[in-house]
Amino acid sequence: MTAPPPDDCLARNEWICGDYLSTRRQILLDAVVQHIQLTVVSVALGLVIAVPLAVLARRRRWTAGPVLGITTVLYTIPSLAMFSLLLPVYGLSATLVVAGLVLYSLTLLVRNILAGLNGVPAEATEAARGMGYGPLRQLLTVEFPLAMPAAMAGLRIATVSAVALTTVGAIVGYGGLGNLIYAGMNGYFKAQVLTASVLCVLIAVVFDLLLLGAERLLTPWRRAGRRARVRIRATAGTERPVAPPGRRT
Repeated sequence: MTAPPPDDCLARNEWICGDYLSTRRQILLDAVVQHIQLTVVSVALGLVIAVPLAVLARRRRWTAGPVLGITTVLYTIPSLAMFSLLLPVYGLSATLVVAGLVLYSLTLLVRNILAGLNGVPAEATEAARGMGYGPLRQLLTVEFPLAMPAAMAGLRIATVSAVALTTVGAIVGYGGLGNLIYAGMNGYFKAQVLTASVLCVLIAVVFDLLLLGAERLLTPWRRAGRRARVRIRATAGTERPVAPPGRRT
């Protein structure tokens, strides 16, 4: 006679298993915290480096080509090769993962921030200079606010990419949820692989929504402009054309 199937989903190794969530709650929490920490630190450092590079490329046009070229080349390096190249410098540590993610984020951040700065209307900068604004004040109060939509778009993409690339850090033991994914794949632990993967997706979605909300708070004039355009279209749609004299409508 064949033995009856086990009673719990862990023993049956099912993809969806509530027992896994209840028995591994602390392991999942620790992995989520590490994943978020690695993502936030790497993107924040990338932003600190990308902003001066974009400003430099904006102010000194001849530097735009080298800056964009170098950051683009860095982005083309495969993640395993990038971590291997950084290994002699940082060793098997979380710093290794953060350094790799920072280098990857530079392409998206620098390119979008520079695009936003280049898109600032010349009339706005000329008006600021006419009001006596110095270069720094003009940058902070005029150029950066107007470049915010493009910069935030790059920040959103860089953050979501960092969430995904963090999992590769599992090869050195600092991959957040990637550690659980790789361990689950090696042991064919279905519930662990699926749960960690779903949590990665949720983290990416939450980060994207938070940054989208921050963008809307930082650019209130865009909402006002959209509302004005909607009102104009609605008014235009209700107006009836006036017939010229001597003609019937």
